Formats: sequence, structure tokens, C-alpha cells
Amino acid sequence: MKNYNKYARAYFMPPVTTTKWTEKEYITKAPIWCSVDLRDGNQSLIVPMSLEEKIEFFKLLVKVGFKEIEVGFPAASETEYAFLRTLIEQNLIPDDVIIQVLTQSREHIIKKTFEALKGAKQAVVHLYNSTSVAQREQVFKKSKEEIIEIAVSGAKLLNEFAATTEGNFKFEYSPESFTGTEMEFALEICNAVIDIWKPTADNKVIINLPVTVSVSMPHVYASQIEYMCDNLKNRENIIVSLHPHNDRGCAVADSEMGLLAGADRIEGTLFGNGERTGNVDIITLAMNMFSQGVDPELDFADIPAITEKYEEMTRMHVYERQPYSGQLVFAAFSGSHQDAIAKGMKWREEKNCELWSVPYLPIDPKDVGREYESDVIRINSQSGKGGIGYLLEQKYGYDLPAKMREDFGYLVKNVSDHLHKELMADEVCDIFKTNYVNITDKIKLIEAHYKQADEIEATIAIEVGGINKVINRSGNGRLDAVSNALKESLGLNFTVVAYKEHALEQGSKSQAVAYVGIADDKGKVTWGAGIDNDIMKASVNALVSAINRTM
Repeated sequence: MKNYNKYARAYFMPPVTTTKWTEKEYITKAPIWCSVDLRDGNQSLIVPMSLEEKIEFFKLLVKVGFKEIEVGFPAASETEYAFLRTLIEQNLIPDDVIIQVLTQSREHIIKKTFEALKGAKQAVVHLYNSTSVAQREQVFKKSKEEIIEIAVSGAKLLNEFAATTEGNFKFEYSPESFTGTEMEFALEICNAVIDIWKPTADNKVIINLPVTVSVSMPHVYASQIEYMCDNLKNRENIIVSLHPHNDRGCAVADSEMGLLAGADRIEGTLFGNGERTGNVDIITLAMNMFSQGVDPELDFADIPAITEKYEEMTRMHVYERQPYSGQLVFAAFSGSHQDAIAKGMKWREEKNCELWSVPYLPIDPKDVGREYESDVIRINSQSGKGGIGYLLEQKYGYDLPAKMREDFGYLVKNVSDHLHKELMADEVCDIFKTNYVNITDKIKLIEAHYKQADEIEATIAIEVGGINKVINRSGNGRLDAVSNALKESLGLNFTVVAYKEHALEQGSKSQAVAYVGIADDKGKVTWGAGIDNDIMKASVNALVSAINRTM
């Protein structure tokens, strides 16, 4: 590709090797979660949320379980200001939820921010200024010392306004564009702010180290975080926070490796909404922990409902392949995948497994509000007998013999192929009923009576081509006697090679279903099914259906 030589690595490694994080295998506990949907997420929308929508979204975040929620940049607009005042004045903030607001290191902005916060029960005031080489040289045209002075003066102003404003305030500082900043300088400016705020065990300070723009592989970010965690002043009273964006598609990896490297807190959004490619998707992060047996301390048990609310209020679309959340993430169209899933589910039932382990399903779809029948086994021309059979059994109670599943599977695939569309569960069931169940287009059984002798004698009345016939024959069972009668009367040559029956429902009034396979003199097998309140009638109907399908 042309012009690759225009680019060079824009990050800075720590001055010392920091790779202790590589010795850790997985994340053992949930971090402190902070949703920035209402600030970073909202400011990136084509049409930002209205006041009413922001209130509704705030309630959604509380319901999910967020205890820290960045509600906006109150000095940025009247809507932002009014939203914060509404939350406070209408007492919409639960006692166990801390709101967070963003402010630049500018006196008039800080002043208006604290005006908006007046009366807050608990609030984090988030101060930031940019520190990267590119920002210092190109935007601010200031020296390192001047950039530090911006941060320090802002930190002092937060102290002053917090002391004279009604409310309970904690502080957060972000060296914006941290990933493009020399690590020694990032450490120096953060420590300078820490010196001003003087955190204690009862009043900790948040130092947020954002991937404002992603410029490195995740292991580099992890080493940067570890360096900062090892060298920040008063570390025991510092909450190290991460705020990864997804420019390189690595926000989740950045977050996970950053947590291994010592971070305590994550700022992100639902579904990864946010500037440019978005913030880290907290749902993915949380569910990754969940899938390894770690409680994420957030409730995503009904992702479809959360998705619906999110799409309604943001006017954004959740991608169908979004991890854990998308419409298709549990879907199996491939025949081999469907078969493996069906067998895995059967294994769980037989073994009464406590721990989840099913091929192609990293978690139980039901744990996030999905259904096996509609969300997992999806039917199209690529599907196989296992999945199609599993769908019929789980949703409608039809447990087809293995060879019949294969036969029916080919029929369904052909229908889907010709229609060039996915088939819904009810369409699959209709295909089964239309093509296999109680078929009477050529031969119709009117009635049948049985008499016990040395063998079973069957007297049947049938209609063929508008003509009624009564036939009497015997066999070693009722179905065999009926089979013999039909063969002789109609001049047919077939053998019953498969038979299966079961109740469709539980209870005394349940219907029965029977499946019959008959083979002609060349060995070709044709299948039929019958349904009736009486199991014998269902069996005979299945036989007649199979015969009709051969003619």
C-alpha cells in the first residue's frame, strides 16, 4: 500500500522494562465501572440526546448496576447544565450512585461546573488537559512546564470551588492524549496534581490514563500502565482509571491488559459508543469476565431489552455481530455447527452438567436473554439435519428418527435455497406438517377395526381416487396388518423399516405422533408422520402418509 512511510510509531515506552502484568493469567475481580455514555457517548451522536432521553438513559444505567456515571460536561451547553440540575433537584440519583462531570482547566468553566453541581450528594469532578507531544507542539504551542501549570492551576481551582460549594466532591485528573505522551512527563504531571489534591484513604483521587487515540498494540499500553502504577505518588490512595478508545480495534484488549497491569477502574460505554470508533464496550468486558466465572457486578441478563432502549434513545444501531449483544452472535446457520450444538445440549441434559460447556457457545444464550430456538439455531440453505431436528424438537416437540431428520433437513434446505431466505421456526414446522403429517391426497384411511386371533386381523376402509374400498388382512401387529392390507389392495411392494412414536405433550389429553419409514424394492426409504389423539391412529396415519408420498 502506498504512503506507509508517512507514518511512524507515535507512542513512548516507559524508561524501564515493566512486564510483571504478563505473569497474570486472567482478571480475578470486577473493576470499578464508570459509564461515560451520557458524556463521551452522547457528544459523539449525530443528534445528541434530549433532556428527557438523557434522564431515561440515566435510569437504564442505574438499572444495569453502574455506581459511577459521568453525566456530562455541564459548562458545554444549556441541555447539559439543565440535565445535571434536574438529576439533583428531582432527587433522581440513588444514594449509592456517584455522578461524574467533566471540566477543562479553565476558571470560568470550572466555576460553572460547580454551580451546576450545587447540592450534589456525591460527585466526581473530572479535570483534564492534553499532554501529548502533538498537542503541546501543534495546538497549544506550550512547553512542558506551561502544560504542567495548566493542570496544577486547575487542580487548585477545584480545591477552592469545592470548599465553597454545597455538596460532596471527589477529584479525577486525566492527562488527555496520554498514549502520545512521554511516560516520564505523564508521570510528572500526574504527580504534580496529586501533590495539590493530597489524597487520603478516606478521600482517594482518581488518575485516569486514557487511550484518547489508540496508537499502539495493547501490550505497550499495559507496560505504560504498569509503569505509572509503580511510580505514582501516594499510590495506595490513588484509583488508577482507564479510558480506552477503539481506533485500532483494541479497546477491550487495552482494558483487560491494563487491568492486569494494575488499574482499578474502567470508563466506557454500552456497545462501545463514543468518539470516532468509540469507547471500550463495557458489555463485552463484563461478559468476558462472566464467561470465566467472575461476577462482573453489572446486570446484562436481558441484553435484548437494553439494546432496544439504547437504539431508541441514541438512534444508533447495534451491529449484528457485536460480541454478546448482536442479533447473530449466538446464531448457527452451518449444519456442522448446529449438529454440534444440538449434541452438546443433549449431553448437558443427559449428564446433568453444572458448568457450561457447549460447542460454539461460549456462554449460555439464556443468561443474556436469548432463546435457543430463535437466536441459536437459525435455518437457511446452509443448515443441517441436526439443527433443524433440534429446532423441531425444542420448540414443537417433534423428535424425528435420525434418518428422517436427514430427509427433512434436505427438504428444508432446498426450500430455503429456492426462496433465497432464512426460514423462521414456524415456517420450518409448516414445511414438516405440509409434507409429512397426515397426508391423504391419494389414499385416505376412513376407518380401521382390529380383532385378536392367532394374529391381529385388521379391517380397513380406504378411499382411493374417489372410490371406497374395504379390506381385511392379518399381521403380527396392528400396523403390520394394515400394511399388509394396503400392499395387497393397492398392488404395492414396500417394507416398513422404521417406526417411532411418542406423546407430543404431557397429560391425559395429549396428542401422539408417529413416524414411519417404508422402503421400496430398490431400498429407497420414504417417510411419513401421523398425529392423532390415539397412538394407533397416529401410527396408521404415518404409514398412509409415507405411502402417499411414494405415489
